[in-house]
Order: sequence, then structure tokens, then C-alpha cells
Amino acid sequence: MFGFLIAIEILLSILLIISVLMQSSKGGGLAGTFGGGNVGMMFGVRRTADFLSNATWILATSFVLIALIVNIFFLPRVGATSEESVLQRTAPTTQSSGGQLPTTQPPTQQPEQTPAK
Repeated sequence: MFGFLIAIEILLSILLIISVLMQSSKGGGLAGTFGGGNVGMMFGVRRTADFLSNATWILATSFVLIALIVNIFFLPRVGATSEESVLQRTAPTTQSSGGQLPTTQPPTQQPEQTPAK
């Protein structure tokens, strides 16, 4: 179910990007660059603007709602003890006694080897 909702989220994000880019701005926007200027011929200029505006609102609302659903129902809780993140599972456990920092031992000195003459 998690994978399905993420796939829907990706599809919604792509459609949202397209609907925002197709809207014309004062400078023509990217709609004229990608041939979106002809979209107004299908519905009329005013109807196209209304359609794209409504589509943007619907897609954005759906995007936020699915993101909230995924976050609330499918991601692990903060206080959950049974589920750990990848970092928590692979982190080495070090125990220090009494809150003291572990001490390091100085390296042992080995006598230098002199080359044979």
C-alpha cells in the first residue's frame, strides 16, 4: 500500500508541475514555449484559465492529503521500540561506565630495528 501511495504521489506531482507550467503568465510563461499557447483555442481563453486553475487546486490538495496520509499511517512513530531506522540498526553500541569518556591507551613502544651493516 505504501508503494502504491508513493506512485500516486509521484504521478500527482508530475501532473501538478505540468498544470502549473501550462498556465500563462503576464510574460507568456512556459506555455508559449512548449506550444501551450494553442490550448486556449480548444476551450477559449477564459475557460482554459479556469480549467487549469481548478486543476492546479485539485492536484495540489490531493498531493497534500496523500502526503499526510502516508506520513500519519505508514511511517514509523517516534516512540516505537519495535521499528528502528537503518542507522540505529547498524550503529555500534559502546557502553561507557559512569558517564566517563573511554580512555585511550598509549601505543606500545617497539625497539627500532637497525639495518644490518
